[in-house]
Amino acid sequence: MMRKLFNDHRPPAGNDRRPTQFRVLYRQFLFRIVDLELLSASAQGDIGKLLGQFAALLIFFSAWLGLATLGFWDAQKPREALMVGAWGMEHFLIATTMLVVGLFAVLSWDSTFPDRRDVMVLAPLPVRARTLFLTKVAAAATSLGLTIAGFNAFTGFTLPLALAPASSNLLELILSSARYRLIAGYWITMISAGGFIFCSVLGLQGLAAQLLPRRQFLRLSALLQLAAFCLFLSVYFLQPSLTTPEDLSDPRNQRLLAWLPSYWFLGLFQELSGFRHAATVPLAWRALTGLAIAGSGTAAAYTLSYFRTLRKIVEQPDIMPGSRLHWLPRFGNSLETAIVQFSVRALLRSSKHRVMLAFYLGIGFAIAISLMKSRVSHGENFADRANAPLLFSSFVIMSVWVIGTRVVFSMPLALQANWVFRITEVRGTREYLAAIRRPLFVLSVAPVWALSAALLLSVWPWKLAVAHLVVLVLWGIMLAYLSLHGFQKIPFTCSYLPGKSVFHIAFLAALGFLYLILWGVGFEGRALYNPIGYVKMLVILGIAAVLARWRTVALAKSEEAIVQFEEVQPADVFVLGLYR
Repeated sequence: MMRKLFNDHRPPAGNDRRPTQFRVLYRQFLFRIVDLELLSASAQGDIGKLLGQFAALLIFFSAWLGLATLGFWDAQKPREALMVGAWGMEHFLIATTMLVVGLFAVLSWDSTFPDRRDVMVLAPLPVRARTLFLTKVAAAATSLGLTIAGFNAFTGFTLPLALAPASSNLLELILSSARYRLIAGYWITMISAGGFIFCSVLGLQGLAAQLLPRRQFLRLSALLQLAAFCLFLSVYFLQPSLTTPEDLSDPRNQRLLAWLPSYWFLGLFQELSGFRHAATVPLAWRALTGLAIAGSGTAAAYTLSYFRTLRKIVEQPDIMPGSRLHWLPRFGNSLETAIVQFSVRALLRSSKHRVMLAFYLGIGFAIAISLMKSRVSHGENFADRANAPLLFSSFVIMSVWVIGTRVVFSMPLALQANWVFRITEVRGTREYLAAIRRPLFVLSVAPVWALSAALLLSVWPWKLAVAHLVVLVLWGIMLAYLSLHGFQKIPFTCSYLPGKSVFHIAFLAALGFLYLILWGVGFEGRALYNPIGYVKMLVILGIAAVLARWRTVALAKSEEAIVQFEEVQPADVFVLGLYR
């Protein structure tokens, strides 16, 4: 890349088809939306596969929702009634698009500005700051557009098809101006809604970068990233459903509607589609006003801060001071204590690992909040009896916390940092592999169990709460040992090869896993009031936990067990090892 940039600092003349600086940097930054620091040098070719799997997952959701939107088609219903009846689905699609874009903005947070390596490499080259700025903006805009297009690939055409006036023949179906207006209005609305969220995040980040020193910006940036992630999920799952003309016109809801942008863009879609309603007109004006403020403010703040940030990256340190934990308890022998304390400090210091863990926890809490919201809305009290939503939520939170912690353990804090553990490896492999398992229990199973105990003991009778807590800890132990099977890495120290995850298969596996938890919750709900059934359940879970531990420990005690610091791709030629 450096040679291309150096040779192509002048615009090509005549028939010279050499890539320009803009094209070279644009391609690099576009594929750098995914953090390359998590990739090994041998895995660079997997980026396209990884992004392709993300796109396939978005298109899968779009196809599923597209089939659902076709259910609104009804040739016998008046168009006005049809349009009003579809407000719920329209708001759901707009809010979900804003959530997807918001999560994309959070996950690509560190790709907004060049990192220290980019500046140190590109500064000596004849690359203008303006070119660097434009390529970053173009890469971000392309990624944003592909995200919106992937999620709305099917719904962008099926919903307008269902809401358009009925056609008596094929010619009317093709030449219907109302149908094309609906399609255009839908895509303009989705792009505007996604642009509003993305610009808001970008403007907030640019304002912080402009006002704060580099070190303070890095510390505040990590907090803002987590806050934005929690805000998007909370608003999406907790916002009320106001999708009728009466709800949108009610004076009691106006203060709430002023803080819910998804309803603004619902009003904008009604205006653009040609169906004006008195309840949606003020919402459309709020959408246009908010989009103009977010767009202009972001353009000014980001542009001004960008060129100042380039200087700060070189002049000021790029490493945040670690969290000063003056005291941490012992977690076993000296080796186990050292690895656990290193894992705790590494997770507290690394913003990208915290965000990745927060992504998993956000999914779990979103499911829990949705279940609690539906149960509370029906007027049931948690203390009445062991209700299924609370049981289900505790199992889901335990599962996503364990799995999320196990995933972030596989991602290195820095690829060159594991040499300390290599030169101090003075104990046997079995001792290291036994100590490696300790951080997962400390950082996932124990916190979830403690939080669940505090909640359940405050809302349930203590006998019922203790009975469920015993089941929950057995579930956590079993799940932790299953996730540690084959894990032979000190947390945050081994290189990571992406592209091996198959997201569409993982999604189907997650659905099956949720169904298994739901079935188990029903079984436990009956067993809590049946002593014999409860004992049988404990015996089954205990045996499963012991088998999971035996399976994981047996592999760690085998002759092939090693402490792994570099993850390599499978060899093309496999040897039989007969020399042994």
